[in-house]
Amino acid sequence: MLRPLQQSLRLPYRPLRTARLLPSVSAVRSLATHSSHSEAGVADPAAYCKDYVRKRDYESYLIGGFYPRHLQGPFFALRAFYVELASIQDNVTNSMIGKMRLQFWRDAIKSIADGRPPQHPIALALYDASQRANLPAYHFRRIIDARDAELHTPTHLTVESLTRHAESTASTYFYLLLSLLNLSSSDTFSHAASHLGVAQTIQVLLRALPYHASKGRMIIPAEITARHGVRQEDVFRRGGNADGISDAVFEFATVANDNLLTAREMFKQSGGGEGGTVPRVAMPVFLYGLPTRDYLGRLEAVNFDAFAPSVQLRDWKLPWKIWRGYYKGDF
Repeated sequence: MLRPLQQSLRLPYRPLRTARLLPSVSAVRSLATHSSHSEAGVADPAAYCKDYVRKRDYESYLIGGFYPRHLQGPFFALRAFYVELASIQDNVTNSMIGKMRLQFWRDAIKSIADGRPPQHPIALALYDASQRANLPAYHFRRIIDARDAELHTPTHLTVESLTRHAESTASTYFYLLLSLLNLSSSDTFSHAASHLGVAQTIQVLLRALPYHASKGRMIIPAEITARHGVRQEDVFRRGGNADGISDAVFEFATVANDNLLTAREMFKQSGGGEGGTVPRVAMPVFLYGLPTRDYLGRLEAVNFDAFAPSVQLRDWKLPWKIWRGYYKGDF
C-alpha cells in the first residue's frame, strides 16, 4: 500500500508518424488565422484565458484565485498556454498539423520577446504577463520542444523516460509560476516544483487511463506493465478487470506518491515556514499538489482500480481542500 498521504494538459498520447517537412511560414500563419479564438478574445485576452481555463482545467481555475490579484491574469495566460499545447496531440489528425501549431508557438514566443505578439488571445495575454514578470523564454521553448517530441514518441517504455517528459512539461510550467512570483532563485522551491511536476503528470495520466484505454492507448510505461504481466489488448477490452492492471496502477501511483512526498519533504529539510510548511508567498504554486494528493488517496481507497466510477468523478470537496491547504501552507 502507499504510505499514508497525510504523511506524505498532459493530455492523451496518440501514436503519430513523424513529419519530414517543416511547415511554411504562410501555412503557420494560415493555421493561426483559422484557430478557434474569436475577435472578442483578442479584444480581451485576459478574460479569454480565464474562461478557457475554467472550461478546460477546473482545478487550475480554482487555484488561480489564490494568486495576487495583479498576477491572476498572467497566471491564467500561462495555464491557457500550457493547456493549449497539451491538447495539440489529441486534436490533430496527423503530425504535420501538430508541428505547424507548435511552430506557430515557437514564432509567437520569439515575437513576444521582440515586443510584437501575434493577434492571438493567449499570445497577447502572455505578452502582458511578460511585461509584469521576468518569464524566461527558454522555459516556454522547453515545453514546446517536449510537446513536439511526443508527436512521434507518444508512449514511454520506462519510468525514467516519462520522468524526463514530466520535467520538461509540468515541472517547467511550475518554474514559470515561480518566476511569475519572483521566487525562481530558491533552490528549495525549484527542487520541490520539479518533483511535484512528476507527481502531477502521473496523476493526470492515471485519472485519464479509462479514456486512453477506450482509444486503444496504454499510458503506463511498458516496463511497469511488463513486470505485472499486463496485456494491452486485455485492458482495452476488460478495463479494470484485466489481469495485472491494478498492480501496475499501484506501482505507477507509488512513483507519483514518492515524488509528492519528496516535494513536501523539501520544505521540512529547509525549515520552510513554521513546522516545515510552505511559505505563504509560494503556496499558490504548490496548490497543485492538493488535487494530486486527493486523487491518489481516492485511488488507494478503491484498491487502485483506476476504472472505478468513484475516482472518475470530480471531488466536490476539492475547492474547500485547496482553500484549507493554502491557509495551512500544506500540500
